[in-house]
Formats: sequence, C-alpha cells, structure tokens
Amino acid sequence: MSRTNSLSVGRSLARLCTGALLTTTGMGLSLQAWATEGGIGRPITGQQITPYAGIVPPTDDWIVSATTIYYEGSLGASRTIPIAGQITAGIDVTAVYTMLNAVKTWGITLGGWNFASSFGVPIQYTDISSFHGRLPNDHGIQFADLFFTPVVAGYHLTKTDHIAFSVQIYAPTGAYSTSRLANAGQNTWTFTPTVSYTKLFPKEEIELSLNYGVGFYTPNSDTHYHNAPVSVLDLLALKRFGSGWGVGVVGGYIQQLGHDSGGIADATGGNQGHSVGIGPMVTWSGKVQKTPVSASLRWVNEFNVSNRPKGNAVELSVSATFQ
Repeated sequence: MSRTNSLSVGRSLARLCTGALLTTTGMGLSLQAWATEGGIGRPITGQQITPYAGIVPPTDDWIVSATTIYYEGSLGASRTIPIAGQITAGIDVTAVYTMLNAVKTWGITLGGWNFASSFGVPIQYTDISSFHGRLPNDHGIQFADLFFTPVVAGYHLTKTDHIAFSVQIYAPTGAYSTSRLANAGQNTWTFTPTVSYTKLFPKEEIELSLNYGVGFYTPNSDTHYHNAPVSVLDLLALKRFGSGWGVGVVGGYIQQLGHDSGGIADATGGNQGHSVGIGPMVTWSGKVQKTPVSASLRWVNEFNVSNRPKGNAVELSVSATFQ
C-alpha cells in the first residue's frame, strides 16, 4: 500500500473508530487467583479485545478512555489455589476494576506502518473470601499494577485488512501483601507480546477482530512463586448501523502454558488453568459537540473452566479522541 493510500485509509478509519487501540490498554483484573498464583491472574475472559483492535491510524491524536470491569466468580471447595504464599481451598471473588488510559498516536507513516503508545492507571475494589482458608476474608480499594505499551506498530494490509503488534508491560506497582487475600497488585512484572487483526466489510458494516497474546511473568520476589506463561485469545464480531449503534458478540479463551513452579507451586500441583467465555456486546459512536466519542458495553459468561474461578464479567468503556 502506498503512503498516500495508507494515509487516506487511516484518516477515514480514524474518523470512524474512536475506540481503536484500546485493546493495548490492559483490559484485565489484577486479582490473585487461577493456576497462576492467586487464581485469576491478569486477563479476564473476553475482556482484552475492543472494536478496531488491529487498526493504528496515522493521525496525531490522544485517545483517552475510562473502563470499568465488574467480575464475580467462585472456585469450589474441592479445588485449592495459592494466594499470598499460602494455600486456600475454594474462594468467592467480587472485583471492580477501573482504569484510566491514554493512547498517543504518533502521526507518522513509514512504508504503510503507523505507530502509537499507551499507558494506564488502574484502581481496584476486591472482596474475596475462602471456604476453608487459613486467611481471613478480606476486601479493600487499592491501586493495581500500572501498565504501559511503549510501541504499537500497525500495518494496513489492504483497505479492509489491518494488523497491529505490541508488547504490553505490567509493573509491580500495585498494593500487595502476603498477609492479605485482597491484593490488587501481583508483585510481578508481566510482558505480553500481542498481535491484533481486524477485517472490515464496509458494504455490510461488519467487523471481525482478533486479539492474541502470551503473558510472561517474572517470579514473585516475596513468595518465590513463578507463574507459567498464559495464552489469551479474544474474538469479536460486530454489526454497525447508520445510527451509530452496533451489536455483536465477543468471546475469549485463556489457557495456561505449562505448570507453575517455585514457592508452594509443588503443593498445589502447579495445575494449568483455562477458561472459555462468550457473550453479547453493544457499541455506540458519535460526537459530543465536536469531540469524537465512543462507548461499549459487554457481558461475558465463563464456562468450561478449570483451576480458576468461574463467573461473569461486565465491562463498560467510554473513550474520546482529542486532535
């Protein structure tokens, strides 16, 4: 694709997809819980993808978003998980994870490539209780781990096919204590190489997007527990209408690759966790005065889950683009 055509396509897309790039913003709870230490880890099923996931526009903009994820799940008393250096049999979890995120598009086009960067600040309310655990029930509002993506590189394969590459990084800056169940931080660095792809059908106003990443964790310096890598696949299909509204379906598949090690991983068998989830999604895009604004609401029900809590997640996101 020529630079002129790339700019034309990108600017047209930028006017339509206010929510582009938000897949790089860290859509995931920082709960302690699944075969990863604490049970859920960072990703929540079906929450890592957004509309236009594979598109990086050539414009020089700021995309600012606010996203809240409500998650409620439980793990039966017959299963044990490692939390804060101890073993707990069965848990009930309720969490509200709110993040403020900013994406900066660079306004640079190099051979059909466009670039962006992002960073986010999350706050989390956690209420967690164990069925027969050694630690008391716990709840609290805390800062979760900061996340950032130094570079998102997007390429316009054709006018309707787009792909983006990035490495999302979580820093161990959130609240964490081995004496608590309710930890918003995980006390680990996490690096997640990610590829996103978007296919557009302009005549039908249909979008198909895919987001795939693998998260690599450093060992927890306090418990010496080392989470195995986590594979995360999210899919989205969306039909838009001239009114600005859109309806679709979103799903996710999370699979831990290998067994955990170190600390008390051997006592729990280092079990591999996985989950599958699917649910509906509603979107809206338009303008508030002269500012492009978009919003989305989704519900994902988890099923076919092992070695992690099973539950439901509801996410509401609102974003605005400032030129």
